[in-house]
Amino acid sequence: MLRNQQWSKVKKKLDSFKCDSLKDRVQFTVTNYRRAHDQLGRAFITVDKKEVLNMCTITSERALISREYEIKREKQIPYTDWSRNLDIWEEAHDWVLDEGIFAQYDFFDSVEQYFQQPIHESLKSNNMLIKIFALIDRRVGKRTLVKMKESVLNEKKIVQFFYKLRCETEGIRIAK
Repeated sequence: MLRNQQWSKVKKKLDSFKCDSLKDRVQFTVTNYRRAHDQLGRAFITVDKKEVLNMCTITSERALISREYEIKREKQIPYTDWSRNLDIWEEAHDWVLDEGIFAQYDFFDSVEQYFQQPIHESLKSNNMLIKIFALIDRRVGKRTLVKMKESVLNEKKIVQFFYKLRCETEGIRIAK
């Protein structure tokens, strides 16, 4: 499990997959808060030293709890009915991820999955983070990027941002 490894080793491996054109522009950072009860903090991605994606555990947990409450209210499940909590949590977590609200542990889970699967699977992933990692991966060539032009239009804004960034740095013209 990546969360137990030193961040410097994980970062080095993640950076080794970055394409040359984005090597110095895209950075992955993890910050842990020692005084937090779980000592988790946040992970974030910067482009040209500007934060473009923040994966804060506290923000994610708040959204998750709020969504769990909404699901219970919508389905009229009594608060004391513990038997369905796991199902509700999973539904809420999927919704939070789909909204692009990630915790630090989601970042590490995504990195681990990205490391373990072929690049073509990462490009087709429903996980935005994995897709972002794949879009800046040196193993993805210009022809593959050009073929993705239409399908990227259906992606979230942050995925489109990384697609456009990669295309620009590779000299690929994409119509707006």
